[in-house]
Amino acid sequence: MNRYQKIIIILCLGGFLLALTAIQVFRGENALLKKEVTIKKPNIVLINIDDLGWKDLGFMGSHYYDTPHLDRLAKEGMVFTNAYANAANCAPSRACLLSGLNTPRHGVFTVGSSERGDSRTRKLVPIKNRLYLHDSIYTLPEMMKSAGYITANIGKWHVGKDPTTQGIDYNVGGSSRGNPGTKGYFSPYNIDFIKDGPKGEYLTDRLVQEAISFITKNKDSSFFAYLPLYTVHTPLQGKKAWLEKYKDKAGTNGQDNPVYAAMVSSMDENVGKILRALDTLKLSESTLVVFTSDNGGIRAISNQHPLRGGKGSYYEGGIRVPLIIRWPGHVLPGTQNNNRVSNLDLMPTFQEISYPRKKTRFLDGISFANQFMDVSKTERDLFFHFPIYLQAYNPKQDDGRDPLFRTRPGAVVISGDWKLHHYFEDDGLELYHLNEDPGERENMVELYPDKTRELLKKLSVWQKNVNAPIPNEKNANYDSNYEHQKLAQAIK
Repeated sequence: MNRYQKIIIILCLGGFLLALTAIQVFRGENALLKKEVTIKKPNIVLINIDDLGWKDLGFMGSHYYDTPHLDRLAKEGMVFTNAYANAANCAPSRACLLSGLNTPRHGVFTVGSSERGDSRTRKLVPIKNRLYLHDSIYTLPEMMKSAGYITANIGKWHVGKDPTTQGIDYNVGGSSRGNPGTKGYFSPYNIDFIKDGPKGEYLTDRLVQEAISFITKNKDSSFFAYLPLYTVHTPLQGKKAWLEKYKDKAGTNGQDNPVYAAMVSSMDENVGKILRALDTLKLSESTLVVFTSDNGGIRAISNQHPLRGGKGSYYEGGIRVPLIIRWPGHVLPGTQNNNRVSNLDLMPTFQEISYPRKKTRFLDGISFANQFMDVSKTERDLFFHFPIYLQAYNPKQDDGRDPLFRTRPGAVVISGDWKLHHYFEDDGLELYHLNEDPGERENMVELYPDKTRELLKKLSVWQKNVNAPIPNEKNANYDSNYEHQKLAQAIK
């Protein structure tokens, strides 16, 4: 073999080794890529309680309601102290959460008719209400399905007649119904899409049992379990054991209703069952758990002091809600987040972490996934639009702008710590500094005219951008003398 032949053999051998190395590198990169693609997305359990007040939980400061399981969840997750529902009652709040869109975009402003209360006390003709989310609206469950999740609704749906037409694979108890009806918390049930259990079975127990069955069946898949439990919505009905616990317990600060407390404890007990099931199935580390409420509680049932108002009001007691998020390894445990967030933010947050094939064209909320491990202060504006009327629950206890209505047509903007209310009937304005005055007692419009004009302009620009309908047609049935008479009677 001459020298040239040796050189050729060496070059060929070197080329072969280089090719073999390249193949190994490619295989390694391909394996890494495959591993990244097949990483399991977090399961999501979204618990949305009905009419639970901001302060109706131990970790939020209540000394009356015992909520050990939720207190545990709060310690293991992040508590948002300034979380809001984007509407003050059931259907519009749920429509916002499930669409990621503010009320003017989907048109669900209330439950049923927007002409609530005595017509003779309404100065304007309210904007007509849409009962359900339109089929054209891309829903949160549809987005989760696009991300490869199996989806379930277990409990109150309220934004359509059948959730399986709006992105839900598995449904128990969800339809257009907004509450379980007379004696509805005990089997036989009044709600749709559920089989009756043994006589006397408690609805909250049953729904959570169904939720655990769904989670167990789909433990090896990515699942989205939306659990809008009917509790603690009226009618107030508690289990006997919990009623016994609270019947002699002294209340504090307007929290003293033993039947409502029994419902809160049943709710807490069942959240504990869900957490134990996740532990048992070894899913806790891979599951994002969210706990919140659809709006504030009824003030006459449970006071949210120092917050003003309650369900149906756009004072803080009607729209501020509890919110916990737990995702081990991804959310800082035992932390308090004081940034203002909204239930509109859940859909963009889930979109960011689930990577759906079909994303939404636009969303009114913003993802707060970047706050999971960093709770530094962030600033943003929140907008609320309610061109409708909601009659009073209890004129003496609702603590509204006037005793006849929880809500009269208007809009709200929260910017930083400032909050501006604008009422359409009389062009009235109320300005509050929430950090110093969370109870919204001192109207500062005259003290801060520049801030008032600034926020009113923000509100006006936003209303134009979202094409928010503003009622301006006068109500022919309005009777000012009758209204004054009723106002006088209500405040006696």
